[in-house]
Amino acid sequence: MKFIVSSSTLLKQLQQISGVINSNTVLPILEDFLFLIDKNELTVVATDLETVMKVKLEVEAKENGRICIPAKILMDSLKNLPDQPLTFHIDLNSYAVEITSDNGKYKVMGENPENFPKEPTADDTTSFTLTSTALVTAINKTLFAVSNDDLRPAMTGVFFELTPSSLTFVATDAHRLVKYVRTGVECPKAETFIVPKKPLNLLKSALPDNDSEIKIAYSQNHFFVTHDGAQMICRLIDARFPDYKVVIPKDNPYRLTLAKSDFQNALKRVSVFANKSTNQVALSITGSELQLSAQDVDFSFEGNERMGCQYTGDDMQIAFNAKFLIEMLNAAEGDEITIELSTPTKAGILKPSEKEENEDLLMLVMPLMLNN
Repeated sequence: MKFIVSSSTLLKQLQQISGVINSNTVLPILEDFLFLIDKNELTVVATDLETVMKVKLEVEAKENGRICIPAKILMDSLKNLPDQPLTFHIDLNSYAVEITSDNGKYKVMGENPENFPKEPTADDTTSFTLTSTALVTAINKTLFAVSNDDLRPAMTGVFFELTPSSLTFVATDAHRLVKYVRTGVECPKAETFIVPKKPLNLLKSALPDNDSEIKIAYSQNHFFVTHDGAQMICRLIDARFPDYKVVIPKDNPYRLTLAKSDFQNALKRVSVFANKSTNQVALSITGSELQLSAQDVDFSFEGNERMGCQYTGDDMQIAFNAKFLIEMLNAAEGDEITIELSTPTKAGILKPSEKEENEDLLMLVMPLMLNN
């Protein structure tokens, strides 16, 4: 079997899917790309058994065939080649692969494609379309709040809640919660499922941040995303997501409005002096002034800053994990942020002061005990 492909085009496509491959896998075949030639189309597949990623590209080929090629050595060689046509000669009996460039010849041992795991089929799926930007934005605004605790599998992914006219994405690690609602999306029916963190991270890198259309489909156990010639399939998390609606406080009467970047920069400066295990920064609000303070008693570190704010409510002192606040501010659009509060022991709610069109973002963060 023989095919000719542009080195830079092949590298660009492989980079989109190579992130799915684990280097310390139990099955050596999972360290390979599966190459499938059908007429003049090459499909390349990578998987870690939980997630499958596929890309398609045009090549010159006279015959069809399949081969597994070790991913690392192929990627490393392509990164060091200037843009040029490459000819792949493949012996389908011995699985030997010979790659010829303008000035060189490289040999690598492939593997039997029959040993490569079969991908899930898209049977009995429900599907809808979405712009690529809408999905990338939703992932960016929620993924940081996903839990890494494998003992609570439901929280190690993003919860998708579909209604006929909107799509809600929720992520939580029990210390904070992000709810992002995208309206103007037509879903076929009300449905919920949980998509794991790793495939969403890979999608975020692979999808363009533009208005091109992507197709999302889901079955009882799997999630499918297709864009142009690329596809990602992953297994859904089989667990019950906590009832996030009961966590969000209904009555937070005090409102603190701040310039987002000023607040974020002050948090970054003051949190340098915070205890490294808690990242605790105390916020003292009196009238139109906010004071931020942090200390690490073990090292006698202390940092304080003052800044102006708009505030309606009783004077208050409340403490939060500064790292969480900084990440949440990153996810909020606009110049101003509003924090809704009630007491120093109840969750604070962060929202952008101005809503984006077709978007609604709500972020909740649990306070820390003030160590007076």
